[in-house]
Amino acid sequence: MVVEERLFMEYTKGMVAVNSTHLYYEQVGTGYPLVLIHGFTLNTQMWEDQFSVFAQHYRVIRYDMRGSGLSAMPAEEPFTEVEDLLALLDALGVSRAIVLGLSRGGSVAIDFALAHPERIYALVLVDPALGGWHWSEDFSQSMRELEITARTQSVDMARQRWLAHPLFLPVRERSELAKQLAKIVASYSGWLWLQASSERDTDLPTPRPLEQISVPTLLIMGERDIEEFQAIANHIADTIPHLTKIVLPSVGHMSNMEAPEIFNEAVLGFLENLKHHQ
Repeated sequence: MVVEERLFMEYTKGMVAVNSTHLYYEQVGTGYPLVLIHGFTLNTQMWEDQFSVFAQHYRVIRYDMRGSGLSAMPAEEPFTEVEDLLALLDALGVSRAIVLGLSRGGSVAIDFALAHPERIYALVLVDPALGGWHWSEDFSQSMRELEITARTQSVDMARQRWLAHPLFLPVRERSELAKQLAKIVASYSGWLWLQASSERDTDLPTPRPLEQISVPTLLIMGERDIEEFQAIANHIADTIPHLTKIVLPSVGHMSNMEAPEIFNEAVLGFLENLKHHQ
């Protein structure tokens, strides 16, 4: 069931009942569906510089994953983000879409492309994470410290520690952008830090069989993203067959927020090129 509020022509927002939970979504524009998936601790608001711009060309859908933004908190019942996305698309009547994800959202997008290849037209990965990736001990330790901070001190302290992570150094160098990101992270519930997650592993093998992704794929990386994500990007670029890689200069992990005009041009140019080769 979709409960929506129509604000003006071609724009809707609301809650979708899927898989025993409720996901918040917004959509605007007409044309081919383009789904935006946010990163860890973030929400739909990270796409402010893309939402209306992309809607001039596509039916743009952005949503909050469980425990983020306005979506419901995860319960004890096991779930996967991939099946949530599938149910969301079904509820909105989307049979096939372009899927764009940043960081953790990129990992969800990859797994969706592998699990449901018939539902995806093209893939856009932005500084993506990757399911089954063997993270470095330094990065893994920094993630464990966030959990410890949230459980022994407070979720707010964990949020502050997360914003101080090297991942966001380029953002912190720009005060207005840092405030914008901090406002988004401030709404994060912290559920992944506070308890064992009810998110179950996908049925996909580890390592992910990226060579099986046959749709056109765009990989966008910030030149200043940290080494861990650069290594993931190199692996993805070496493995997915029909892939175009673009490195955006002078920006880091949040490339869509740090350089929105160049980012938007890269995405729209890639998608427009696909139309000419149909």
